[in-house]
Amino acid sequence: MAFALNAEQERQLQSILERYPNKMAACIPTLHLCQEANENWVNEDVIQFVAERLELSSAHVKGVVTFYTLFNQHKPGKHQVWVCRTLSCALRGSDQILAHCEKKLGVRCGETTKDGRVTLRTAECLASCGSAPMMQVDKDYYENLSIEQVDRILDRLMYEG
Repeated sequence: MAFALNAEQERQLQSILERYPNKMAACIPTLHLCQEANENWVNEDVIQFVAERLELSSAHVKGVVTFYTLFNQHKPGKHQVWVCRTLSCALRGSDQILAHCEKKLGVRCGETTKDGRVTLRTAECLASCGSAPMMQVDKDYYENLSIEQVDRILDRLMYEG
């Protein structure tokens, strides 16, 4: 079935288009809107939809999707955990945080737990250098992390009803 936006999402798309000088400039926010509307990932139907709506080639849209790491090219878990790996986080233990997440979740970075609850990823910078180490879970930041805090966060994600 072809991808489509609902009425509210169409209004949001129109609002996006009004904020930009041309349709190409609206590509990234349009992709974010469509990704959220498509169970948090961008498939070929979404790429085609965005290309048609913005009057761009599907190759251009796919280039944007494959360049930026915040676009999911495969369906992610219910929650996405991003461990920051920038220098300040690395100096304060992000490698240990990532290794602990991999062990606790039973997946390697880039994979999703078997139950589909959590996808584990790394980011080169999450813009929270002063509060390292940190990770982002969905849209929430968790800073100045310890292994115990990570356990509480992951337990909540893995065992929530």
